Amino acid sequence: MKTVLVTGCSSGYGLETARHLHVQGWNVIATMRTPRPERLPASETLRVLALDVTNEESIASTIEACGPVDVLVNNAGIGLFGAFEATPMATIREVFETNTFGVMAMCQAVIPGFRERGAGTIINVTSSVTLAPHPLVSVYSASKTAVEGFTASLRHELGPFNIAVKLVEPGYGPTTAFASNGQQRMQGLLPDAYGDYAGQVFASFSDIADFTRESDVAETILRAINDRSEELHFPAGADAVALAAQRQRTP
Repeated sequence: MKTVLVTGCSSGYGLETARHLHVQGWNVIATMRTPRPERLPASETLRVLALDVTNEESIASTIEACGPVDVLVNNAGIGLFGAFEATPMATIREVFETNTFGVMAMCQAVIPGFRERGAGTIINVTSSVTLAPHPLVSVYSASKTAVEGFTASLRHELGPFNIAVKLVEPGYGPTTAFASNGQQRMQGLLPDAYGDYAGQVFASFSDIADFTRESDVAETILRAINDRSEELHFPAGADAVALAAQRQRTP
């Protein structure tokens, strides 16, 4: 039985991924800032641990508690919606600390063990904002696009050690807690001058019929874990798959 460490399991994609991998027979270590074990099934093959991916001590203690792992799924992230000109640099740094530097820190924490064992898989979860530009998410897009460049380079670097590195790119997920979790962070980020435009953007979301569900992401993550090809990008959800196809047709 192989072991997978999943970050950001308190809700949404991370929670469903932990559940799905557990059902598929994996030994799952589900991590989150504030442990909520009641959200996951009680099982000898599923552990819930506290982890803050922006804190070096938290990462080190969690990695030590986990023991050897075979797969790291970097899912933890925070959202941000608003006008760039109104976004404080402190908020921008907060987004990058979790979405970008947190991913890098977790990769750095597991790579030595993977390299010594000559095997391992890293799955970095980004977003469909990397497949096509979206309005009013410039900071969030930048944090996720940085992870895409990082992952593409890291794949070459770790290939000689038999370590696989993949990207999973979820689409728009209205059933997740993405918006509600970031409400406090987004206060004041839409000045009156952007009111009409923001209204049009919000209205356009209702036109997305084939949005991404939590199960889409969990299933795609498992597919990426099991993939033995050189494929790097794994769009998750019908809307993300459509964007990826459109990008291939019109770079």
